[in-house]
Parts: sequence; structure tokens; C-alpha cells
Amino acid sequence: MNKTILLLLLLTIGFISCKNSKKEIDRVEITKQYFKVLVNSDYSKISDWFADSLKTIEGEHKNTYSKSEYLEILKWDSVFEPNYEILEIEQKDGIVKAKISKMDKRIFFLHEKPFIMNQIISFQKNKIISVETDYLNFDYPTWEKNKNGLLSWIDKNHPELNGFINDLTEDGGMKFLKAIELYKNKK
Repeated sequence: MNKTILLLLLLTIGFISCKNSKKEIDRVEITKQYFKVLVNSDYSKISDWFADSLKTIEGEHKNTYSKSEYLEILKWDSVFEPNYEILEIEQKDGIVKAKISKMDKRIFFLHEKPFIMNQIISFQKNKIISVETDYLNFDYPTWEKNKNGLLSWIDKNHPELNGFINDLTEDGGMKFLKAIELYKNKK
């Protein structure tokens, strides 16, 4: 009788353990939801997916942001009406690797074509802790030509907008967008 109870207890524990392991959060799905949030500029769930801080790596540029600081950057980004398209995505060894296409008003003006990038999204306890970005098609000469033309023209014609290029707040994004519109309509 004791052996039967023990066997039932072990089977129950084993069954519950298997069931709980299937409930592990799907990191690919979290990543897909993250990009959906970026496209829709709906940041209400951002705390569900991010750890207390987020590290971003783009080439040699490494930054660590609190949730509130990163939210400000997302608000800046949303001003340009971004569109993110997931071209490829996979989960391997606890990280998500994604190939992404991103286009928005700023990128269209400066780069003249979408960014294609590889991103590695790292997790800790099913929360995003870092996003590493490797640009695959960054056209530096086009970017610099368009950026320098914009900055020179704004400096001469609308100096009240100076500084927008480094202002990663929503207000800075609005000034950046206004600068682009004024520059494009200068003729």
C-alpha cells in the first residue's frame, strides 16, 4: 500500500513538473510582442517584458537604461512612425536572434532605404535584459550627406531647432521631424 501511494505521489510530481516546464515563457513570442509594441507605440506592457535595466549595444556604443529612460527613447522613436518587420527569428540557448527591417520618416530621409539589422535579444528570468544590434546595410555616405545637409540648412534658416539631433526625447523627436519637413519644403 505504501509503495502504491509513493508511486502515485512520484507520478503526480513528475506530471506536474512536466506540465510546469511547458508553461515556460516563449521568448520568441515575447520578442514578437516587443516589436508589435514598437510599431503601435503602445508601451503599457513594456514593464512585463523588461528587467529593471536594459543594455543596448550597437557596434561600439553600449548604453544601459532604466525602464523609464528606455521608455523616453521609445517615445522619441515613435514620433517617426516606425515600422518593424521580422524577416527571420529563432530562439537558441536562451537568446532570440532576429533579422529585422526597420523604416520610419527619419530613416527614409537620412538613409533613403530601410535598415536591415540582426538583433540578439538576451533574457534573464524571462525578462529582456539586452538588445544587441548589428546593421547589415548601413549606408554611411548617404546618411552623413543627408544629415550634414539638414544640419547646415537648419543652422542657417531655423537655428531655434539646433540640438534636435542629440535630443532623444519626444520633444527632440518632434523638432527632428519638423526640421526634416522644413528642409524638404525649402524650395
